[in-house]
Amino acid sequence: MVQKSYGKMRGSRKKMRNPVKPTLTQLLRKFAVGDKVHIALRSSGSFQNPKFHGKTGTILAKAGRSYLISVTDGNATKRIYLEPEHLELEHLKNSFSLKKEK
Repeated sequence: MVQKSYGKMRGSRKKMRNPVKPTLTQLLRKFAVGDKVHIALRSSGSFQNPKFHGKTGTILAKAGRSYLISVTDGNATKRIYLEPEHLELEHLKNSFSLKKEK
């Protein structure tokens, strides 16, 4: 029998599909230290373990073209390096949906 694979890409057949290449705007994004970002991994280019896809983290520092991000994984806080094409700035829902009191 064949031994089952337990690599980092296990279970990510549909999760990592991206039909389009990242745009120039996505590649040239700038973030400030302390910004909250969503991790949306793109299958093109280098990326971390797919378990971080969909998580939200805080930018700690810039390292070359990449950013150092702090992400909570269960009870542990992990630090990962990601390029800007895999990051999206978090928009707070409360700031857009404030209702005026009458």
